[in-house]
Amino acid sequence: MAHDKRLPAVNGALGLIVLLLVVQMWLLTATLETYLAGHHQAAFSGAVISAILFSACGGLYLFVDQVDRKSRDDGGA
Repeated sequence: MAHDKRLPAVNGALGLIVLLLVVQMWLLTATLETYLAGHHQAAFSGAVISAILFSACGGLYLFVDQVDRKSRDDGGA
């Protein structure tokens, strides 16, 4: 029963990780294009936002790992 309640949370977190990674890839592309066009000040702001997105993905990963560890400690039920 507890497994059924945890699965949507894990699926939602994994979906958010995928979305954040796609946004981060787009940000990398846009920042690199802007940098190569000669706007060097955009590189710093792109790096800061990318670090924030990376931290968010890391936090979601830790959440999924914690839920998985808790379900294993409960015996998989």
